Amino acid sequence: MLATVQAAASQHVELPACSALIRRALKHPHLRHYNRLIALIAISNLVLLAYSLTRGQWWHSHGIALNSIAIVGEANFALAIVFRQQHVINLLHWLATRAPSTWSLRLRWALGKVYHFGGVHVGAAMSGTLWHLLFVGALTCEEVQGHHSVSIGNVIVSYASVALFGIIVIMTSPSLRASAHNSFEMTHRFCGWAAVVVIWANTVLFVSSQRGHDSLARALLTAPTIWLLLVITTSIALPWLQLRKVPVTIERPSAHVALVALNHWVKPSVGSIRAISRNPLREWHSFATVPASIGYPGGYRIVISRAGDWTGEFIDNPPKHVWVRGIHLIASKVPAQLVWATRSPRKTYGDALVDEILAVAPHATIWNTDQHGKPDLVSLAYAADASFGAEAVICISNKKVTWQVVHALERRGIPAFGPIWDS
Repeated sequence: MLATVQAAASQHVELPACSALIRRALKHPHLRHYNRLIALIAISNLVLLAYSLTRGQWWHSHGIALNSIAIVGEANFALAIVFRQQHVINLLHWLATRAPSTWSLRLRWALGKVYHFGGVHVGAAMSGTLWHLLFVGALTCEEVQGHHSVSIGNVIVSYASVALFGIIVIMTSPSLRASAHNSFEMTHRFCGWAAVVVIWANTVLFVSSQRGHDSLARALLTAPTIWLLLVITTSIALPWLQLRKVPVTIERPSAHVALVALNHWVKPSVGSIRAISRNPLREWHSFATVPASIGYPGGYRIVISRAGDWTGEFIDNPPKHVWVRGIHLIASKVPAQLVWATRSPRKTYGDALVDEILAVAPHATIWNTDQHGKPDLVSLAYAADASFGAEAVICISNKKVTWQVVHALERRGIPAFGPIWDS
């Protein structure tokens, strides 16, 4: 009851005034760090393109610098893939959280946006695709002009990769990605794997045609594109080499929730994230982990709420096993104040889970939406931030609410963080 009274009182809190116009504009969702990273990668590639057209002299009357174009294209792809590798992601988060609390809040605020790293993936993948198209076009021109350093087989294989990239690019459009997310994931995965195989073949053919008097083995070992492909292939394969089937124990306190205990004797850090799947080649879904407590001798738990077809099917027809791969994505443990808005928490999630939460967060603000209706989450978050003396707010909700809360607080100068749905 105390938590409910605190929540009700926070509804009437007065929000601080908005920041200055320039700072407020920089906090607009369209200018979030994710998009800034995309722009940074794109601008860097445009600068390199300008260099190649001028001082670099990659295009001249005696031919085109095909090798340079190929290296830049594959370097972009390598950057895109590496920034999706879980070990690299963990390293980025570890580095970002090394900043001592004595550093300025504004700097730590920027470092806290490390989870926008997906912008590097998107920017580099887009740039790599454009460089690859440029390479295929240049390769075609060289073949048409009768240069002996280019083979017809190389050109044919190149167009196969263009077709695969075309499918991937089409499926990544925001509208298709939202309306057909499963199809997006499958085309991204299978066309991506096929593209790697095709580019391997294409690269070997290209290196062979460019080797001159060197042996093929020497040419391959000294070609930068081969080493870049090894980085790409290793980064893609590593999580799948850690694929395993894990038994689960599932409790359903209500038709809305499944409490899933993964029993494979792994102790994740508090705040870590685990992706699971019922069919590893189809789709994966990430959830925050809950360390095992009394009654759970090993492993950890995740809470799955009904939020769509996949979660609904999982709750209605719970499996005995799930698939996991790679490693946990970690987060640091810091003092925090919990604000939880949900419908009938004890009825929905069960007494055991609610009591466990209150045991570690006795001053949590719990808003029962069945009793009090939907709260003003911006005011609720700000009230908790002000009363606790917190440096930042983290919002975990659906896309609309998360962006509403994060944007409303940040334009008032309050550091706020939330998922950006960059799968």
